[in-house]
Amino acid sequence: MQPQSFYRVVTEDFAKVDSLIKQQLVSQVPLVEKIGDYIVSAGGKRLRPLLVLLAGKALNKSDEDLCLLAAVIEFLHTSTLLHDDVVDKSDMRRGRATANANWGNAPSVLVGDFLYARSFEMMVRLASLPVMQIIAHATCVIAEGEVLQLTKIRDASTTEEIYMQVIRGKTAMLFEASTHSAAVLANAPPEQAEALRLYGDRLGIAFQLVDDLLDYQGDADSLGKNVGDDLAEGKPTLPLIVTMRSGTAEQAALVRTAIQKGGTENFEPIRQAVHDSGALTYTARLAQEYADNAIQCLAPLPESEYKTALIELAQFAVQRTK
Repeated sequence: MQPQSFYRVVTEDFAKVDSLIKQQLVSQVPLVEKIGDYIVSAGGKRLRPLLVLLAGKALNKSDEDLCLLAAVIEFLHTSTLLHDDVVDKSDMRRGRATANANWGNAPSVLVGDFLYARSFEMMVRLASLPVMQIIAHATCVIAEGEVLQLTKIRDASTTEEIYMQVIRGKTAMLFEASTHSAAVLANAPPEQAEALRLYGDRLGIAFQLVDDLLDYQGDADSLGKNVGDDLAEGKPTLPLIVTMRSGTAEQAALVRTAIQKGGTENFEPIRQAVHDSGALTYTARLAQEYADNAIQCLAPLPESEYKTALIELAQFAVQRTK
C-alpha cells in the first residue's frame, strides 16, 4: 500500500498547512528560523497533521481553522523531536544529522521551546477552550511518558505493562490529541468524538510497536535513523522484554546484559535472539490487533473517502517497512 493513497484526499489542505508552518517559523532571531526550518524541512510522514485533516473532514469540517489546528499539532510534534534528540543523544533522524548534532544541545532545546510556545500562540487563535484543554492535557501526558521512559533506561526488569504506559504517553497521546481535537473542533456528537479519540490512541500504539519492531528488522538507510539506537541507549522496548520473558536462558541473559550496559557491541547476536525467541512475531501480532481495533473504532463515522483514508492509514501503520 502506498502512503500517497491517504494523503491524496487532503492534498490542497496539506499545502495550506505547509504554508502556515513556514509563516509561523518567522523569528527576529536568525538561528531560531534556521534550526526550525531545518527540522521542519526534513519532512517525515507528517502523520499527526494528516490525522487532524482526515478526522475533521470525515466530520465535514473543512476550513482554515482545521488547517491551523493541523499546523499546531505539527509544531508540537517538532518541538518534542528537538528535545528528544538531545535527551537521547541522537545524531541521525529522517536520514540526516539531527539539529543537536549540527548546532549543539542548547540551541536545539531552546528552539524546541520556541516551537512549543508558538504552537500555543497559534492555538489561541482557534478560540476553542475544549481544544486547548485536549492539547494542554496531551502535552503533560507526553512529558510524563518521556520522563517515565527515562527512568526505565537500563532497567531490565521493565514489564510489558510499563512499556505500554510509556508508549501510550510518549507516542499515542499526540495521535489521540490529533483526532480528538479535530472532532471537537468540528462539533462532533460525543459518540463520534470518542470514536476518533480511541482511533488515535490505538493507531499511535500500533505505530510505535512497529517502530520498535523495525529497530531489529530494518536498516539505517530505509529507517532514516541508526538501527539499534534504542538498545544503545539501554531502552527496554517490547521485542527485548519479550525475549527476556520467552526466550532461552542464554537469550534472556544476553538481552538483560545489553540493556543494563547499553551500547551495541552484541547487536547482531541480540537481533538474532529477538528473532528466534518469537519476540518480533509477538510484537507484530500485537500491533496488528491495535490497528484492527483502531479501524473498528471508526464504526460511528459516516462513510466517506476520508473515513476510508483513516482505515487505510491504520493498515499502512502495520505494513510499513520504515
